[in-house]
Amino acid sequence: MPVLPLDKKTVTALVRDATAAPSMHNAQPWRFRYLTERHTMQLFADLERSMPGSDSVHRGLHLGCGAALFNLRVAAEHAGLEPHVHLLPDAAEPRLLAEVRLTERAPTDTAVVALYPALRRRHTSRYPFADKGLPEAVRAALSEAARLEDARLDFPTPWHAQSLLELVSDAEGRDTLDPRNAEDLHRWTRIGVAEADTASDGVPEYAFGPRKWYGAAPVRDFAGRRPVAGRATVTFENTPHLALLSTAQDGPEDWLRAGQALERVLLLATAHDLATSLTSHALEWPDLRWLARDPRSATGFVQMVLRLGYGPQGTATPRRPVREVLVIR
Repeated sequence: MPVLPLDKKTVTALVRDATAAPSMHNAQPWRFRYLTERHTMQLFADLERSMPGSDSVHRGLHLGCGAALFNLRVAAEHAGLEPHVHLLPDAAEPRLLAEVRLTERAPTDTAVVALYPALRRRHTSRYPFADKGLPEAVRAALSEAARLEDARLDFPTPWHAQSLLELVSDAEGRDTLDPRNAEDLHRWTRIGVAEADTASDGVPEYAFGPRKWYGAAPVRDFAGRRPVAGRATVTFENTPHLALLSTAQDGPEDWLRAGQALERVLLLATAHDLATSLTSHALEWPDLRWLARDPRSATGFVQMVLRLGYGPQGTATPRRPVREVLVIR
């Protein structure tokens, strides 16, 4: 078990695990600071990595940081430390999203520790999934994982799923006419072997997945109309398995909780050998986001749409070196 205060190697390992989290366009909008005397890790928003066109209120940024926060919790529990999380601890410093005080000899949260092997296996999959149903027990477990983080995970009925797919299609059409969203996408895509192979952030061309020829699966095409050498064109599933992650309220703290719930669901899905991908397309437009909810259910504010299924786990995207995102004091 690590002894407090933690040494540089242990702190670095915790942050390396934290930054394996997903984020919008893999922008990795986070920074960490470890306060040695306080045994506390601080998580900051890196607003230089925000998306002014598609995420103007920073909701997506908070989701990504929340996912990194959950990974930090998993890594700490795995190391035999107990993480005590305080969200938005300083109203005068809005970029400080969370403080995590680490203590020794904690009673281990076995459910969280069990997710650690999935932390490095989880990758966004932009590939077709098999035409195979999800076991009801797995659905229930994923919904419970979201509930444990004060969020909801709902599996839409067929008519609602079709409505969601239509909203995604609407958002795709709008994106082609909105230069701000195009700027966000182009900033964070890495096309060309030289650029993709040296990238430490963004989505490189080798992680785009194949171009969709036919099918209803909501998969963002990061290439757009730009050519990518050797990229295949394939058919995706027509009836994708979708899930909606939502929270009762819709402020920065709720977004951080949703991010933690999102990562808990993704890691558990990975542990169950499910492939996963995310679509925030329709949620990037306020009017479409409101329509994404099911008015007949208790769904509150939809934070993310997940696509789940059996198929390739996806390709790992690059991560920034820990030295670029961590300061130890």
